[in-house]
Amino acid sequence: MKNLFSSLPKDLSAEVFEDIVSSESVRIERIVSKGHTSPESGWYDQEESEWVIVLQGAARLSFDDGREESLGVGDFINIPAHSRHRVSWTDPTCPTIWLAVFYI
Repeated sequence: MKNLFSSLPKDLSAEVFEDIVSSESVRIERIVSKGHTSPESGWYDQEESEWVIVLQGAARLSFDDGREESLGVGDFINIPAHSRHRVSWTDPTCPTIWLAVFYI
């Protein structure tokens, strides 16, 4: 048994991505951010859809159509494949823990 809130990385100078479960059709990932954003030069444009929930902290997602979504604890969003998006803000004062489910 494991716990999503245990074994948090001590060094958060870079955002941390950890696969929890992976198969041909689904991948579940824990992401830990602290003030991190997506690179200014690019957008995520993924082959698979992504369902993501914030378990701790807060974040903001921006979409290439101009829409922004703010997420707090318990907030989740489904992002269809090829919906260009980026992380425009995460809380710089405490770790933001995300659970992301990528699926086909």
